[in-house]
Amino acid sequence: MWLFIGQVIWFFLPAGIANMAASMSRFVPFLQYPVDSGLTWHGKRIFGSHKTWRGLLFGIIFGILWFWLQQFLYRFDFFKDISLVDYSELNWTLGLALGLGAVLGDLFRSFFKRRLNIAPGMPWIPFDQIDYVAGAIIIASLVYFPGWDVSLAAIGLGFVLHILVNVFAYLIRLQKNKL
Repeated sequence: MWLFIGQVIWFFLPAGIANMAASMSRFVPFLQYPVDSGLTWHGKRIFGSHKTWRGLLFGIIFGILWFWLQQFLYRFDFFKDISLVDYSELNWTLGLALGLGAVLGDLFRSFFKRRLNIAPGMPWIPFDQIDYVAGAIIIASLVYFPGWDVSLAAIGLGFVLHILVNVFAYLIRLQKNKL
């Protein structure tokens, strides 16, 4: 069971890294332009001012970079043992799909949060915790689908890990809210 959990986390790590990179990119002083360009739909911002091209770009780039690291590390037996897939058989498009899926999942959730008048940064459990994993599963399945068991486990693990990472980020003052 622990091996399976480790394999699921390892497979979806490019999505998790993409999600964190998009959030952490707020410390980078360029490309601060909102993805929705300030446009509204039914009187409400489409995504909000906090969803920027910088975050989208950084998320995708870091998803790809992490995937390349996984491909490199796959040469070593330990990483072969914890891998669900043969990384030597895959190309960078899976990293792109996982990273892109993570940031698109986040944008999709933000769209609905704006419709429901939930302010940016305010919790919307469980969707805040699983949006990036769900997006990564959907987009990555265009390149490679790991199976329903892996996908459902990733959603559950994504929920738990997202909360743990956010609480840690809150404790070290990188984030304003715990969830």
